[in-house]
Amino acid sequence: MGARGLADRLTAARAGALVGREPERAVLDLMLSGAAHAPLVAYLHGPGGIGKSSLVRYAARQAELAGRLVVHVDGRFLETDPRRLEEAAAPACSEPGTVLLIDTFEQCQPLETWLRETFLLRLADQAIVVVAGRTAPDAEWSLDPGWAQLFTALPVRPLDPAESDALLAARGVPAEQRGAFVAFAGGSPLALSLAASVPPAAPGAPWYPTGDTLTTLVERLVGDLPSALHRRALEVVAQAYVTREPLLRAVLGDEDTNTVFPWLRQLPYIEVTPEGLHPHDAVRATLEADLRWRDPERYDDIRARISLAGLQAVRSATADDALLRVAEWMFLFRDHDRPDNLYDHRKHPHIEDAPLRPEDVPAVLRMAEEAEGPASAAAVAHWLRRQPDAFRVHRYTSSTTPVSFMAILRLDAPLPEDRAEDPVIAAVWDLVETAAPLGPGEHLGIRRFAVQPGGRQRPSPLMELSSRRTLAEEMRSHGRAVTFTVFEDADRWGRYLAEAGIPEVAAVDVGGLRQHVFGRDWRRQTMEQWVQNRARTAVTPLATWPATAPARGPGDQLPRAAFEEGVLEALRTWHTPREFATSVLLHSHLVAPGSPDPAADLRGAIATALDAIQIDPAGVKAHEALTATYITAPRTHRAAARRLGVPYGTYRRHLALAKERLTEQLLRQPATTPTPTPPHQLPRE
Repeated sequence: MGARGLADRLTAARAGALVGREPERAVLDLMLSGAAHAPLVAYLHGPGGIGKSSLVRYAARQAELAGRLVVHVDGRFLETDPRRLEEAAAPACSEPGTVLLIDTFEQCQPLETWLRETFLLRLADQAIVVVAGRTAPDAEWSLDPGWAQLFTALPVRPLDPAESDALLAARGVPAEQRGAFVAFAGGSPLALSLAASVPPAAPGAPWYPTGDTLTTLVERLVGDLPSALHRRALEVVAQAYVTREPLLRAVLGDEDTNTVFPWLRQLPYIEVTPEGLHPHDAVRATLEADLRWRDPERYDDIRARISLAGLQAVRSATADDALLRVAEWMFLFRDHDRPDNLYDHRKHPHIEDAPLRPEDVPAVLRMAEEAEGPASAAAVAHWLRRQPDAFRVHRYTSSTTPVSFMAILRLDAPLPEDRAEDPVIAAVWDLVETAAPLGPGEHLGIRRFAVQPGGRQRPSPLMELSSRRTLAEEMRSHGRAVTFTVFEDADRWGRYLAEAGIPEVAAVDVGGLRQHVFGRDWRRQTMEQWVQNRARTAVTPLATWPATAPARGPGDQLPRAAFEEGVLEALRTWHTPREFATSVLLHSHLVAPGSPDPAADLRGAIATALDAIQIDPAGVKAHEALTATYITAPRTHRAAARRLGVPYGTYRRHLALAKERLTEQLLRQPATTPTPTPPHQLPRE
């Protein structure tokens, strides 16, 4: 009696915990009703932890309440032997009205054809079948005209935010804590339940998944993987907004991509869309958090590689596609923890970004005066005459009237009329002439205007398009030495720009309206270096605006922070010649002026410095740590620690000290003369 009471209570508790799933439950209820038009076989499919087994239990409970015999078969114990399934499901062949439930069917997927063509035909009259597995059903179920009338596939989707909140409420999670759980779990009932079982460390403290939680989620959501290569591919998919073959090839290489991309397409937690591959949100969040917890340096390295590949995608895109590629790149920098996240990577198909047309000019001038006043409108009018091609307008797809506009100016010499008509440009030229003079063939770019209804640059789809256009222009331009961006709303945007290494360099009054100018000098850090540095979570943004005019001529010294970051980036890209050839250190004293092969000079200088640090026992350890980590290129830092035969923590300390020693040695190293390629250099691509 007590045991039965426990079983009843367990069943009731499980039934009460089932949230949402109304469409799936409606189909199952229809099948159990015996209606003539009801399907006889339902196939539930979706990734691990999505709630398939909960629906199977729901079907079992409803069948028992209807007085039907329930035969429950677990695919984990069938292997691929049809005799095992015949034995386990035998009662369904003799008892009319039996409900046959086959769960975890992915474990015996090879039996699907036999199940459809042989076994199900033996079932007793009025029997119904519910199959649940991670893999989508074979297309033959729908192609066969007979089965097409008796079969239905039920993809089990993630819970929506309201349903996720309801599940957490049922688990007793306080309302103020649910937001972080919902954002992490991506609608996965398993992830929500595990998160609810691990409360924040202290009342009011932010919640983060523990290592144990992440380990369990990886095991349950992803399962066993064929190899380390397949895990690396999933780590890329988890970071990127969408994964296409070129991105995977840029991170993993041609041969590896050919191996894993077809495999990725078949995974139950990967959605194949016209854009490319998207992971289930819970899988994305789990893999991302797990890698960041498990191997922070590898986490940063993958992000940097994806960021660099994103830059290349923007540069190779057509003009129409460039903004989409920028939006995909910006996905790397989303921040779920901030309520005031200023960027949104989603598309805005209802808004058109287009060149200025002559008939747009009156509307643009009117918007400028309404949003920023007569003085700003006068500056807009000046630049409409001088550089009309610099302007872009935004309009809703159902209208021809502009609703906002922006302008990115290209300037290569200060003109008196520009200074007189626009005080912001006058201040910018003063800055450039004082601190960062342009050289031959160089120019500056400035996003001078970004105007939307109501003024100020509050977050909106219109401002997002302006930001994407600005980034696309930066990434695709040639010969741009200095960049400026003007914001009225500096309090809102200044923090984000500072995180990107773009400080405020001036503030100018324009008709009583304060305009804030943010700037960076691309000669102090290349675009390739910037996009990689931007993606690394543990790197402090490099100050990229000089305090004084730079010295001109061969052998100019880089800022200390830029030099240190350049050393680390050169080590990270030692075995990727194309990336190594973009190193900011190519502009340092380590490379001979006029060298026919500056990359070879840089490799030679680093090799010389590596040899030079072996002057004491600690230096020997530093040399071994750097060589094992970067020069002989093991797959992971843990592999490097194993190669050195030291605990991982000890290895990390050796490596940190080694980087400091190498940087100091390179700073002391005399100017380089042209040298041959060092013996351990890989062949150039």
